[in-house]
Amino acid sequence: MRTFGLLLLVAGIVGFYYCSTHLDKLDPVPEGLSITQSLKYPAGKMEVGRFAAVAAGGVGVLFLMFPQGR
Repeated sequence: MRTFGLLLLVAGIVGFYYCSTHLDKLDPVPEGLSITQSLKYPAGKMEVGRFAAVAAGGVGVLFLMFPQGR
């Protein structure tokens, strides 16, 4: 589990960096839209990708901290 946790942590960091760099180049999503409505815009997809990358990195940290499932 420790190896999988490290893999998730690295994927989260790389994914967050990738989405953040592409998000700077895109037009912002109009305000007041829900998450499902914002997925119709490329910037909305990158925002959701950033949140997913943070979640993956967080799970990776948990797997690193508790490798035996305690």
